[in-house]
Amino acid sequence: MATAGKLSESFLNRVIEEAGVLLIYLNREGKITFCNKKVFTLTGRAESDLLGEPWTKLLYCHSNTQMKQQMFKAVMDDAIAYKRANAFEGLISGCDEKEHLISWCITPIIAKDSVLEGVLLVGNDITGLKEKESSLKNIDGTLRNIMSSIKEYALFAINLDGNITYFGMGSEYLFGWRKDEIVFKDVRMLFTEGDTDVGWMLSEVKLKGRYETEAELKKKDNTLFPVDLTVTQLKDTDNNLIGYILIAKDVTAMKKLEYEVFQSEKLAAIGQLAAGMAHEINNPLFVISGRLELLKDNSTIGDDVREGLGIINSQAERIRKLVDRLLKFARKSVVHLEEVSINEVIESVIPLISYHKNPDSNVIIERHLAQVLPAIKGDLNQLQEVFVNLLLNAYQSMPQGGTLNITSEAADGNSVLVKISDTGVGIKQNNLKNIFMPFYSTKSDGTGLGLSICYNIIKNHNGSIEIESVENKGTTFTIKLPFA
Repeated sequence: MATAGKLSESFLNRVIEEAGVLLIYLNREGKITFCNKKVFTLTGRAESDLLGEPWTKLLYCHSNTQMKQQMFKAVMDDAIAYKRANAFEGLISGCDEKEHLISWCITPIIAKDSVLEGVLLVGNDITGLKEKESSLKNIDGTLRNIMSSIKEYALFAINLDGNITYFGMGSEYLFGWRKDEIVFKDVRMLFTEGDTDVGWMLSEVKLKGRYETEAELKKKDNTLFPVDLTVTQLKDTDNNLIGYILIAKDVTAMKKLEYEVFQSEKLAAIGQLAAGMAHEINNPLFVISGRLELLKDNSTIGDDVREGLGIINSQAERIRKLVDRLLKFARKSVVHLEEVSINEVIESVIPLISYHKNPDSNVIIERHLAQVLPAIKGDLNQLQEVFVNLLLNAYQSMPQGGTLNITSEAADGNSVLVKISDTGVGIKQNNLKNIFMPFYSTKSDGTGLGLSICYNIIKNHNGSIEIESVENKGTTFTIKLPFA
């Protein structure tokens, strides 16, 4: 049994020496009386350098602050005074010239007569764990940055009552609401009335697990925008349904592109039809005009007949001009590109407005043209036709007078932006989508070809033309053309 006892003691000593934690024993005076192998390995200190020294020689030497030393001392004193275990984190300078973060367990050793014999310190090196924790925090921060940088997607969640519980990713950017403004509000405030039955949609998700649709959502300022909407179930760890996740992708740019492609295809088809009609109309029109000239030269006809022939001739001339415009619309015009100043193009067409029959109204023209703009490459005559047409439309929309505002500026560093705004009668919203279509006109005497021709000319210049209008407030045409 004695041999077994010695083996047990030897074994215990070996376990203490080879333990993967730091073991330090302090006497009542706080001096180190024992350290295991891990302490010497970590610190690179010799046994003679530590034994008999105060614990402060091992902890809080070098870069450790006096405040940290006092904090550790307070924890130590508390453990000794009240004879109870305590815990603390502190730094030790390692032999690798790095500081190691140690999690200490401070245990007072009490004799049978309740007298303090000493203090046992058990330390665990948690430097690696803290570094991993810091790394995970950095990863979390990176993910948050990535999520917040995504602008065209909005990700938000709602509970079973339809109240918003999470408002993340690009939600604030897309909708204009801050998290603290929208959380716990009813999700229906983001939907347009009658566009999407939210209750029915959620019931579909509850039944099928997922639902996808196109919808129009509403920003804080009540502006509507199209989205591809995906709704999925949100479940807890026990697989119970606790809400719904909604992901909305802003497809405004895609819808705009689809419309432009559709518009271009439709214009091309109508152009072919218009070209064929124009040629077919021209032939009988040439015969009619020729016969009218012969009849007018006949001296035997009376004044009433001659007056009637004049009316017929004026209407035939009107048809001829319309046919010319049809051909112009249908024909792929050859663009003679040269470097031109957009400001000079605008200034050159303003005097031409006076040659056209305009309403007798007091229209004030305001120019806000950028002083320094790079030249664009364009066909001077075609661009002049565009601006004459737009200025005439603006004049005619203000029969009681108003303000015509013309601005030019650089945009995106590679194009010029021209805006022509009026304070006229405006255009109804449901008419705007057809405004560039041929033969579509909001005027009683319009042919519906002017804006179509403008649209084609700007497209042939690799530019874009857009319209915004509010009924009874005015209209703005925006033209974008690339720099030379």
